[in-house]
Parts: sequence; structure tokens; C-alpha cells
Amino acid sequence: MTENPLDLMPELLILGGAVTGLLVGLFTPRPRQQIVAWICAAALVASVMAAAVAALRPDTMAFEAFAVDLLTHATRAAVAVATLLVVVLAARWARGNSREAEVYVLLLLSALGTVALAGAADLLVLVAAYLLASIPTYALAAFAKDGPGTEAGLKYYLMGAFLGVVMLAGVTLLYGLTGGTAYEHVARNLPGSPAAGIAVLLLLAGVFFKAGCVPAHFWVPDVTEGSTRAVAAFVTTVPKIGAFVALLRLASEVFAGSETGWRPLLAIVATATMTLGNLAAFYQDNVRRLLAYSTISQAGYLLVPVAVAGRTDLAEPALLFYVAAYAITNLGAFAVVIAAGTDSLAGYAGLARRSPRLALALVVCLLGLVGTPPTAVFVGKLLVFAAAWDGGLAWLAVVAVLNTVASLFYYLRWIRPLFQHGERSRIPEGGASWIAYLTAALSLVLGIASGLLQAIA
Repeated sequence: MTENPLDLMPELLILGGAVTGLLVGLFTPRPRQQIVAWICAAALVASVMAAAVAALRPDTMAFEAFAVDLLTHATRAAVAVATLLVVVLAARWARGNSREAEVYVLLLLSALGTVALAGAADLLVLVAAYLLASIPTYALAAFAKDGPGTEAGLKYYLMGAFLGVVMLAGVTLLYGLTGGTAYEHVARNLPGSPAAGIAVLLLLAGVFFKAGCVPAHFWVPDVTEGSTRAVAAFVTTVPKIGAFVALLRLASEVFAGSETGWRPLLAIVATATMTLGNLAAFYQDNVRRLLAYSTISQAGYLLVPVAVAGRTDLAEPALLFYVAAYAITNLGAFAVVIAAGTDSLAGYAGLARRSPRLALALVVCLLGLVGTPPTAVFVGKLLVFAAAWDGGLAWLAVVAVLNTVASLFYYLRWIRPLFQHGERSRIPEGGASWIAYLTAALSLVLGIASGLLQAIA
């Protein structure tokens, strides 16, 4: 254990970028507030570099409450890169808004909370991270101040506040049962009693909300459709990274040695989440709602390695690779939606003629979300299936494979109109288009170079 603030340099850089951006935004005229986007982007780039340097040092525990290890390093990099892409996606929408600076600041604060979720090694830090990751996104969801945005923000806030209280009740019960809140202390003293099982269930409720898992998933389609497209891209991608790494840390460091029934619970929730998400996405004509239910189904796949944590060494690399691959691919799909400027499935008719490169990027991202080789999600799903099989949950691997095959249907429903007759007007290229090209290329590169990346990790 160390008490050196420099161990938290990536987090401090993100915090510094948010605070500096807020102060600069207060004294900058409205037409020039785009400088805050550059400040926040620079902070995120610096955070990625600091995370890379920190990864070369031995693992440690900072301030007895924050783990600095591979899980944290990977989350730092993934969250910073994904948030940087969202800052670019949000720039065009936020430009000219009287609160433009606040958009970028809120994105960074939520990203900071997401990283804290992943690195938390104390239940109280986990709760604080949950609040920091959640509260800025409530404001972002309702930022447009229109009817759908207000409804989205209200639903998001009410469900997040309720499940946050439930989570805090679980923390309180665990403290009463074990006499401490540090993960190591809770793991040593957690009894196998029904009360402990209830405490674990209550604790998981809040993390399930951030991950978008059943039964805490109801906010996902409404927020994705009601908020602006850039915010929808953020809330369906970035918080999930921290939430699933937090779940893996809890499963492997706190619950692994206890008999509280957490493993079958996670397996059942994973099955329900991937199945419900796929079934609900089948006949969606709004592409944002389709992506919302897609992200719910992806949460089900991501729960699989968490359910076998402690039983197989494949759980950690499977989750880390999958969550990074999903983040890149999902952001790519949303970038296409932002560039195309339409949420209707019919609005994509003829996109292959109007913008061949944009259509190609969308095809790569959608087939990537299915898990088609050689995309990154394909490798992630293979690792997930292998982890489930090696961890003694072969039936869960079979369920995941069947759901993967079923998901192909609704992704193809989106791909088919691209090659039909439609409008002939070309789509102007902008930041969103280039993000779509970049993420599609990264999805392919990560898939092809997956073996090398895992060896390095």
C-alpha cells in the first residue's frame, strides 16, 4: 500500500482537465467555448499516456482503497480513448450552445467516476464512484431541454437514485456482517448465510444499473432514444467499462470464496439479459432503440466471464478484451448514426450510394457487434465462450452462442436498406464520419492483432 498521489496520475489528469475546462468556460465568450473541448481532449490524451507509463510499474494499492493493477490500467486506457471519441462526436452538437463547456466537463467527470468504479477496492469508494459516474450523465441526458430529453433524464435519474439507495443498503448490511468495507476484509469475513446473500444481491443492484443488465435495464432504450445522439453513445458505452470491471473485481476478490449463491445468480441474469435484449431488438425501426437493446444483449455476454471468475484464468482477459472491443464497435455504430443524421431504419436506404465509406463502416461495426471474424468482438466472444466452458458453465456458453446467431437477424435488417434505392444526395463528411472510419478500422485491427495484444497484456 502507498499514499503517493502520483499513483493516481491518470485520474488526476482527467480531474484537472474537467476543473480547468470549467474555469476556462466561465470566462470565455460563448462563440469561443470550443477551446474547452481541446482542453478536455488534451487531458484525456495525457491520461492515456500516464496510464501506459503506470502499467510498466508493479501493481500496488493506493490509499488502502484503490487498486492499481492490470484491470485498472486497462480501464483507464479504454475509458479515456472512448471518452475522447465522444468529445469529438459531441463537438458539432454542442457548438454554439450556451452551456457548451459544461458538456465536455460532465463527460470527463463521468469518465472519472467510471475509472474509479473499476479501481475501487473498498465498498465506500465503490459507492462514491457510482455517484460520480451517474450524476453527470443525468444532466447530460436532459441537456437538450426538450420533451424527450427531459423524460430521458428523469427516468435515468429516478432509476439510478433508487438502485443507488438499494446498493447503499447492501453496503451497510455487508459492513454489519463483516465489520469492514475494504474488499480484502469483506472477503475474509463474509459468511455463507442468507443475510450475506441478500447483501450481495442488494450491492449488485447498483452495478447492474450502470451495466444495463436485467432487471435494471429499463432506462437504456428511453435514454438512448430521448437524449442527444452523442450522449446516447456515451451512456451506452463508457459507464459499462467501469461497471463490468467492478463486477469482475467483486466476483474474484470478494465473492469468490463465499457460498452466497452469487454465481448462479449472475449466470441467470446473463441469460435473461442477452435473451431479452435480442428479442426486444428484432422489430425495432428506430436505430437508436435497436442499438439500445443491442447494448443490453452485449451486457449479457459480458456477464458470462464475471460468472466464472475464480474458476478459470480466462475470465479476466475475456472481459477486458471484450469490453474494449465492444466500446470501439458501439461508438462506431453511433458515429454513423450521427453522421447520417437519421434515426429511422428507412432513412438508411441507399446509403451505400450516397456515402460508400460510411456504409462500409456501418457494415463492419454491425457485423462486429454480431461477432463476425475478423472483428475484435469476434475474438472477445470466442474468449467469453471459452471462459464459460473452462469455468464449468458449458450451458451458458451454448446459450450465448444461440443468442449470437439470433442477433444476426436484426443487424441484417439494418444492413439491407443500405443497398436499396433511396435518396441520392451525398452526406457531407465531418468529425463523426472520420470517427466511424477510425473505429471500424480499429475493430478490424484489434481482431487481427488480438494474439499480440493479449501476449503484451
